[in-house]
Amino acid sequence: MEPIAERLALPNGYGRAARKLTWADVRAEIERAERYWIATTRPDGRPHVVPVDGIWLDDLWYYGGSEEAIHQRDVAANPHVVMHLEDAMKAVIVEGQVRQTEPSAVVAKRLAAASRTKYGYAPAVSDYQKGVPTLFPSRVLAWTAFPEDATRFRFAS
Repeated sequence: MEPIAERLALPNGYGRAARKLTWADVRAEIERAERYWIATTRPDGRPHVVPVDGIWLDDLWYYGGSEEAIHQRDVAANPHVVMHLEDAMKAVIVEGQVRQTEPSAVVAKRLAAASRTKYGYAPAVSDYQKGVPTLFPSRVLAWTAFPEDATRFRFAS
């Protein structure tokens, strides 16, 4: 199901969004990205931000990292995260919650194929099926010509 798109209401002095981006265009940017920044919250409330690899598939974001990594420990305690792409002029900011998922064999094969294509390597299909951190988006903010096309996409909960 496609998210609901709406022009982003901006603070006074920022300008006004006059048109909305399409979800297809924003989705393509997320899928194409090679690096993503994920922001988590440490148990003591301090923020933590780190770049990671990931795969956007079927409007979910799958990523990895050692269970000992700070960002992995953080989401185990507080699943609320923000993920964004590198380009501030062509911004894409994804907010949501991370849950450990066990993809079906079909999805795991698609993830492995996408990883091999994008990064030149991939975990084994069986590794994906054992569990992978997955970001379930609640909303996405995006623009390519701020403030002209500043758009919010809201996902069904």
